[in-house]
Amino acid sequence: MARNAYPRPELVRDQWLNLNGEWEFEMDTSLSAQARGVFEKEKLNGVIQLPFCPESKLSGVEHKDFINACVYARTISLKKEADKRILLHFEAAYHDTTVFVNGRDVGSHAGGYTPFTFDITDAVRDGDNRVVVYCRGDSRDPRQPSGKQCENYASFGCLYTRSTGIYATVWLETVPTQYVENVQIETDPDNACVNSILSLKGAGVKEITFKVTYQGKAVSEICKKTSAQRLIAELSVPSPILWNPGDPHLYDLEITLKSASGEDRVRTYFGMRKIEWDQNGLKINGRRIYQRLILDQGYFPDGIYTAPDDSCFKADIERTMRVGFNGARLHQRVFDRLYLYEADKAGFLVWGEYANWGFDYSAPDALRYFLPEWREAVQRDISHPALIGWCPFNETWDHGGFYPDKHNSLLREIYRTTKQMDPSRPCIDTSGNFHVETDFYDIHDYNQSVDVFKERYTPLKGDQIYENFGHRQHYAGQPYMVSEYGGIRWIPEFEQTDDQTVWGYGESPKTVEEYLERFEGLTLALSRSEKVTGVCYTQLYDVELERNGIYCYDRTPKFTEEQMDRMARAMRAPAAIESAEA
Repeated sequence: MARNAYPRPELVRDQWLNLNGEWEFEMDTSLSAQARGVFEKEKLNGVIQLPFCPESKLSGVEHKDFINACVYARTISLKKEADKRILLHFEAAYHDTTVFVNGRDVGSHAGGYTPFTFDITDAVRDGDNRVVVYCRGDSRDPRQPSGKQCENYASFGCLYTRSTGIYATVWLETVPTQYVENVQIETDPDNACVNSILSLKGAGVKEITFKVTYQGKAVSEICKKTSAQRLIAELSVPSPILWNPGDPHLYDLEITLKSASGEDRVRTYFGMRKIEWDQNGLKINGRRIYQRLILDQGYFPDGIYTAPDDSCFKADIERTMRVGFNGARLHQRVFDRLYLYEADKAGFLVWGEYANWGFDYSAPDALRYFLPEWREAVQRDISHPALIGWCPFNETWDHGGFYPDKHNSLLREIYRTTKQMDPSRPCIDTSGNFHVETDFYDIHDYNQSVDVFKERYTPLKGDQIYENFGHRQHYAGQPYMVSEYGGIRWIPEFEQTDDQTVWGYGESPKTVEEYLERFEGLTLALSRSEKVTGVCYTQLYDVELERNGIYCYDRTPKFTEEQMDRMARAMRAPAAIESAEA
């Protein structure tokens, strides 16, 4: 079965049921499925392989045209148990999802990128149970953030094939009536402790034991009783072993909840690390970090939004580090939780983003649609040590001629809400342009001239910056990043094409040597600046028509090992801000 790993590594239970695999399936292009009685059919007309979207090859459907809605169905054999609840989990589905169990509506969710769960216990019967899922979503709807999903029939430029309906793991859990719903970790290395913040379900007194271990050895243990729905427990971590970039150390935490309804045992983990930032950029555990990031869009040729195999996430991180990068912008979507788990284990830095493209942020009710989805994304990933910052918006170009007020109020409110939820990390209000209220001041610059980059960036110091939208934003002394650059279009000899629709930035180099010189020159011009605190190169791999990756879309390297060594040396070269700190 494809994608069979436990999908929620930050809250693990041993007993679960993976529902990936073959489901019945029909498209509902006219949005008439309910009126036509499709939800009540004994068998739908087609089949699909989950967790892959119907546009993908791996789904077995591979329908590339617009799909306004999808209907899924599967019969599952279940047995009800006294004092047990049955939870049905969806890791992601685009965009509005309603679920029926044995004809009963058990819940709905709006949002295309975050997990949701329904307690289906009261709708379940012993034996066979009919589960029907209805997903309605249109990437052309300006109320639905759609990221890089193409608004035209065919992909073009840097907009790609759509992912409609379910595109991530579907699974079941059985839990006691009183159980741990969520755990959030806040580490405090300075005081050698960690706060475990639990959200609990079910009424009544609960006894909760916390056991911290490191590499199998006991670190600390406490026990608490509560009848509340929320509990904060401070756990001691003496002489903490710190989580650092490239040198990660993870602690394990086992939480056991005992109540009248039984025992709920879950496992999670954490990394002891502290984030700080000032005008000179980011510090982790007191050490200055020059952010050597790459743009990763989380696309796969046969799965589109969905990796074909659970090992793909670790492999992409290793590919990134091979070329000298220490992190990534997880661009224009919310990545699979298993990617963040691999980043935690690798000591690989990531910025969390959202799929804001396609969304009309000038609409009067924009906050109503965007805020709930973004809050869910922050809440999901807030405990990952690899995640070092938030970036809810990317390139918020003016919509309908409205600026600045129509956009500024939304950006400001999302920024402030993010900081209320997580004051420990920096937040960039919108990456690349039109900053309103931001912790890092970043720009995007795809100029392909090494000489221009040397003139723009290398001499910068103090309060000097290069500004590309000075009429729309004002620098206020924040740390300064070039969070998109490069994008060098390159098609290797083994993949030569005459297709004029392929896309990248600037004129393609004529030789590999010219490519390497441009990569080195742009990269070193930025790292030698006393002002630039981090960079992000576009991009790790090609995506469809966009051919500016270091790797091909199928992850085949475009360059020899020796050539990649040369790129890695340029990327790892000591940055001016690191040298100044030493």
